[in-house]
Amino acid sequence: MPKSSMPKSSMSKSSPQVALHYADYLKLAAVLSAQAPESTRHGRPAHDEMLFIIVHQTYELWFKQILHELDRIQIDFGGEVVEDEYLGRIVHGLERINEILKLLIQQLEVLETMTPLDFLDFRDFLFPASGFQSGQFRLIEIRLGLARGMRSQYAGKPFEDTLTEADRSRIATAERAPKLIDQLDRWLSRTPFVHRPDYDFSLEYRKAVKQMLEDDAARVRANATMRPQQREAEAERIEASLEEFQAIFAPASGPSPWQMSRAAVQAALFIIVYRDRPVLQLPFRLLAALMNVDELLTLWRYRHALMVQRMIGVKIGTGGSAGHDYLRDTAAKHRIFSDLFRLSTYLIPRSRLPKLPRELEDAMGYRYAARPSA
Repeated sequence: MPKSSMPKSSMSKSSPQVALHYADYLKLAAVLSAQAPESTRHGRPAHDEMLFIIVHQTYELWFKQILHELDRIQIDFGGEVVEDEYLGRIVHGLERINEILKLLIQQLEVLETMTPLDFLDFRDFLFPASGFQSGQFRLIEIRLGLARGMRSQYAGKPFEDTLTEADRSRIATAERAPKLIDQLDRWLSRTPFVHRPDYDFSLEYRKAVKQMLEDDAARVRANATMRPQQREAEAERIEASLEEFQAIFAPASGPSPWQMSRAAVQAALFIIVYRDRPVLQLPFRLLAALMNVDELLTLWRYRHALMVQRMIGVKIGTGGSAGHDYLRDTAAKHRIFSDLFRLSTYLIPRSRLPKLPRELEDAMGYRYAARPSA
C-alpha cells in the first residue's frame, strides 16, 4: 500500500517505552543517601545513630501514608450523605491505619536494641532536634480531632513554636479544615432507626439502663464484705454514672459532659447495642476502628514514654521537653474518641435489651423472599 494511502493511525509514531527500573521507580538513590549521621560529621562516628535515623525516617514515611488514607476517608465522610459504597472503604482505610500504628509500636522494639550508652554516643549532637517537631504527626492529631485545649503543655509554649515555617502553615490550614471527629458527629446524628413513631431508643433503653445501674448500686450497698465507706463511695460512683448517662438524653441546649453532640452519642450507643443487626455491622466496625486508632495511638505514646525513660531517665528531652513525664502525660490526655469508650459503661446484657418492633427488625435485616414458581 502506498504511504499516502495508509491509515492515519498507522502513520503516527510513538516513542518506545523506556523500561522502568526498580531503583528508579522507588527513587532509591535519594532514599538510601538520605542518612547523614551527625556523629560522623563531628568526627566521632557512633554506630547506632544509623539505626536511630532509619527508624525515625520510616516513621515519617508511615505518617505520610496515614495522612494519605485520611485524605480519602475525610473526602468520603465529608458529604451530606455518606454513600453506602463509601462506608466500606472508610472502614478499610481506618483498619489500614490501625495496622500501620501496630507497626509503629513494633518499631520501638527495634529501636530498643540500642542501649542507653549507645544513645549517649551521639545524643548531644541532636539538640535541639526532637520527635516533637514532627509536623506530619501533629497533622494526624489535628485531622483526627485533637483540639488545642486538650493538649498537654510543652515547655510552656504553643506546640507549633518548635516547627518549621512550612509546617506551621500546614498546621494552620489543618486547624481550619474539617476534623474527622466532627464529620463522625454529623454522620452519627443522621442515623435512622434511633427515633421512630413505633419505637424510641432514648426512652426504651433509658429504662433498662436506669434499672441496671440502680440494681448495681443496691447490690454494692448490701455487700457486707466491703467496708461501709467503700460501699457508699462505690454506690455513689455508680449513681454518678447514671447521671452522666441521663445527660445523653437531656435537652440539647443544656450543658453536656460529652464531647460529641447528644444526637451523635445516642446514635453511637444504638449502633453498639444493636450491632448484630446486619445493617449496623459496618457502622459498628467503623466505631470499633476509631476506638482502635485512639487505643493504638495511646499505646504508642505510652511505649514511647517508657523507652525515653529507659534511655535518658529524668533528663530533659533533646527538644527541651520534660522527656518521659511529658510523653506519659500525652498518653493520658491526648484522647480523641473517648466518648465511644465511655459508652461501654451503659451496655446491658443482650437478654435485657428492649425488644425491637418487628417492622424495625425487618428494616435492619436482610430478607430475601423466595421467587414465586411459574
